Amino acid sequence: MGSARAAADELGLSPSALSRRVAALEDFIGKRLFTRQHQAMKLTDDGQAFYDAVSPKFDELAAAVEGQVEDSKVLRLHLGVLPLFGTQRLFPRLPELRKQHPRLHIDIDTSPHLLARVGDTLDAAIVLSKQPDPSYHAVQLDHNRVYAFTSKALAEEIGDTPDEGALSRQTFLIHTELPDSFTAWKQAIGLPRLEPAAIDHYDSGQLILEAAANGLGIAIMHDDHFHRAHDNRLARLFDVAVESPYSYWFVCRPHALEVRSVRIFHDWLVKAGL
Repeated sequence: MGSARAAADELGLSPSALSRRVAALEDFIGKRLFTRQHQAMKLTDDGQAFYDAVSPKFDELAAAVEGQVEDSKVLRLHLGVLPLFGTQRLFPRLPELRKQHPRLHIDIDTSPHLLARVGDTLDAAIVLSKQPDPSYHAVQLDHNRVYAFTSKALAEEIGDTPDEGALSRQTFLIHTELPDSFTAWKQAIGLPRLEPAAIDHYDSGQLILEAAANGLGIAIMHDDHFHRAHDNRLARLFDVAVESPYSYWFVCRPHALEVRSVRIFHDWLVKAGL
């Protein structure tokens, strides 16, 4: 079930104009494509069949039109990305995007405060956030759990059961932009007042992984990063499910979706399910 108003806004139309266009399409096709309920619309079975039949053709048409444009006209996207997301999730899939849209080139920015620079020095960004400000167009890319992990040797020393005495002697490795992850993890293991020997702050997830693997402390990070690292030096502490307060989001200013480079990347990212 989708919002008719949201669809109209994305297309730059009024709700009434969108309704007229849908009605005209249904008259032309001779089938009812949507059911309507207040401000919501849902595809009928005929509508879904029509969408499945024509959507690949639109992709082919867009690619054909793009291929006829002069080769010198490069599409440029200024994208902010956290380094670990780029390394683990984005870069392995970018060849797919390059193959589909060879004229699209991406300038990557990994500097701090990405969200604040969207719409200024950045066209768009992929950020970790609880909930981006509603003034942005934002697409949630995942749902994560919080893991605590460290070197196998240190994990063996700490044991399989949360013990406040043992944990209070440890150093924890926390990302500077994700402080509430540690709070959520402490509550989940039943030790909300745990005070470790030290907390070392990092602004790089990649360096946290490396520090943990070398036994420099206990990393508090997302499960996805732990699994994607495929680092046999690391071991998870305790079998505790902790919902993360943070998710990865694609963000841009709403008007930026009218820019071809932003729209191409946005649509590919959503479809690719990174």
